[in-house]
Amino acid sequence: MDVQENAVSVNPASASTRTPLQVRSPAVMAEVERLLAGRTRDIRLEGELHGLFRKRSWSQAAKIIRAWMIWVALLDGVTLGLNAILLPLPIVLSMLLPACILPPAALATAFVWRKPRASWLQGLSLIAGMFFILLSVALVGVSAGGAFYERHLNIMLVVAITAMIIFAVPMAWTVMIAASALGLYLFFQLHNPGLDLGSAVAATLFFASGVVATVVARRTMTILAQKAFLLELRDRSRVAELADANARLELLARTDPLTGIANRRWMMEMLNRLWGIDEPCPEGASLLMCDIDQFKNLNDSLGHAEGDRCLVKVAGIIQSSVRHGRDHVARYGGEEFLVLLPGLDGEEAVAVADNIRKRVEAASLPNPASRVAPYVTLSIGVATHAPNSQAISVEELQRQADAALYLAKQAGRNRVARHKADLPGA
Repeated sequence: MDVQENAVSVNPASASTRTPLQVRSPAVMAEVERLLAGRTRDIRLEGELHGLFRKRSWSQAAKIIRAWMIWVALLDGVTLGLNAILLPLPIVLSMLLPACILPPAALATAFVWRKPRASWLQGLSLIAGMFFILLSVALVGVSAGGAFYERHLNIMLVVAITAMIIFAVPMAWTVMIAASALGLYLFFQLHNPGLDLGSAVAATLFFASGVVATVVARRTMTILAQKAFLLELRDRSRVAELADANARLELLARTDPLTGIANRRWMMEMLNRLWGIDEPCPEGASLLMCDIDQFKNLNDSLGHAEGDRCLVKVAGIIQSSVRHGRDHVARYGGEEFLVLLPGLDGEEAVAVADNIRKRVEAASLPNPASRVAPYVTLSIGVATHAPNSQAISVEELQRQADAALYLAKQAGRNRVARHKADLPGA
């Protein structure tokens, strides 16, 4: 029997903010704290953290890669068209075949990056796609010869450096792209009829310094992105912990610590929410005021520990006797309980109250000093506010329920009494 079902209804959104970045694993959060406590340049994401970072950053990285590939393919076509207008036909024809390598390579890479796939497949597609794009740019210049030879090799390096800067991909992939660019540059410069061996090597070393600096910058950008990711993880975790703590405090403030059901404060808030200023509880409602008969005698004869057990059991019986998710039960104070029954008229409320009374009586909880019976019994007062009837305040409804409870006690206890104003013809 869950006697806490009717306790405090806490908004799930305020209790715990659930996001894709929300991490509840203590081991993962301990690793986050360890990495943030160390030097920034030593940050290395592994295991679950690496997977979370990749999942977090993949969408943006994929959009950038797809856009870059599509624009490179478009610019290749535009450049070829301009060359056809501006350059002699023999040179244009020599450029045509190598230029046709680029668009399929770029578009195929963009296709692979349309949705998440295996990491090795995306890495292979990116590295292979970049290799053929760079090869196409270099071959266009090599095929045309003359001034185009060296110019297109330099353009190839610019294309590679641009990709390395904007592609937020694993460092190994960036290094492979850099190696491909420098390898192609060195290969074609060694076969450049206008350069000797020393000049080709010197030119490669010169550009290699810029490529290496780009790789280092890309690594720094990646580390800073990972640090920002770790900081966000930590902040979200702390916010979630604070929200959980606040929710627990709110629960404690509105829950009776002994019985686990709602306390008087929560019931008053619930009544005030139902009672509008102009139209109090439009569907109508009934209120039960329940009191354990001769409870002081039980405490005096069996002790307060047995009295506490009695309160817990009676609270559970009342809670299990009402409509789940519809009615509300609270410990009003001492041995008194309030039951709010929205939408029930007087006769229906009396039936619920009598069922509660009979179930408590049938439980045969001991109360040997009671002058009513040798077991625990309940007296219950019922007050009802009918829909479309004259408006009354919450306090007035409580007063009516309390007056009905007094009638039940005056009539001998262990019974249900209804407020007289609720009776037909009263």
